[in-house]
Amino acid sequence: MDQAILEVAGALWPVLLCTAFAIAVYRRVLRPRIGHEFARLSTRTIVAASPPAVVMSELLWRIYGHDHPVDEVVAGVLGGAGANPRGDDLTISTRTLVDYQLRRVDPQTYELRLAVRHSFKESVTDHRFAIFATCDPDLRDALALATRVPLYESWFVPNPALFEKSVDEISSSAHLGIEYVDLDGSHHRVNPVRAALSEVSYRDWPEFLTLFRQPVGNMPKQSPISYLRSLRIFEFDLGELADVDHAVGSIRSMSLISTSLQPFGDPFCFWQAPYPCYLERVGFDATGLGWDGDDPLLFRVVPFTFRSALMSGRWIPAEALADLSVRSWLLPGHGVALMWKPSTNDNNHFD
Repeated sequence: MDQAILEVAGALWPVLLCTAFAIAVYRRVLRPRIGHEFARLSTRTIVAASPPAVVMSELLWRIYGHDHPVDEVVAGVLGGAGANPRGDDLTISTRTLVDYQLRRVDPQTYELRLAVRHSFKESVTDHRFAIFATCDPDLRDALALATRVPLYESWFVPNPALFEKSVDEISSSAHLGIEYVDLDGSHHRVNPVRAALSEVSYRDWPEFLTLFRQPVGNMPKQSPISYLRSLRIFEFDLGELADVDHAVGSIRSMSLISTSLQPFGDPFCFWQAPYPCYLERVGFDATGLGWDGDDPLLFRVVPFTFRSALMSGRWIPAEALADLSVRSWLLPGHGVALMWKPSTNDNNHFD
């Protein structure tokens, strides 16, 4: 009997050894990896099914703590409210091009032509386009958090006294162009053409900005009546640009060209990102800003972006202005400014 047991044990020994080895490998190697992979897949599934704002808020609360609201940071990074799990209420431009052209009209005034082109990360199915014009800096800063229109642009007029006149000039000169996919999946391009913008009645402002319906961030619910002299909203259906035989299914890119008269005494102009944008480059043409009898002008380009190293300390003539290759992400509030001064006031020249 003992001999038989020994023979059976000898026969089973390799099996037992392999089993023990397999158990050890599973416990030490496979189980942690399987658990990690399962957690990763589960997390990815949960993240994919959750609204982007919820995912971002949880992350920021973990980093910043729950003591302070993070709504403004969430809206700035996402480019909107991020309430839809699919993220189709967000607008993100993965390639933005900006061109400035300045031309002197008279000793006190110059014409600013600004051309902006966005190419979107995801095709935008909502082809409503809105323009928010304001001279209120607090309202300007709240737009990214308050707007519910995916495609929009903001115009900020620093001087309240010039607000109405300046906005009238800009809105009447607006040109819009799009690249779009029609309902059959074909791609089309419409070069910028003059767009007849429709002004939105103040009674309908709550449909465009949630701050007129509920508190937004640190800003309590607002009354449209309080902004009758500091806010104007325009809308346009980009579908009107399409050929009658090719209805717009989704927008791939959008171009906006606007022209305004600005006081020459304010020696700067700037553009700010309305939503997250990967700014490729900015072009400048200020050769027409000079005026006979005036001192020659010097210019300085000042980006206010993540990459402050782009800032140049040199004041240069208009002919020396070159395209600025930015290649950096901009969030709402980031942008690029162009400043100028007479050459006779060149006391702060930095090499």
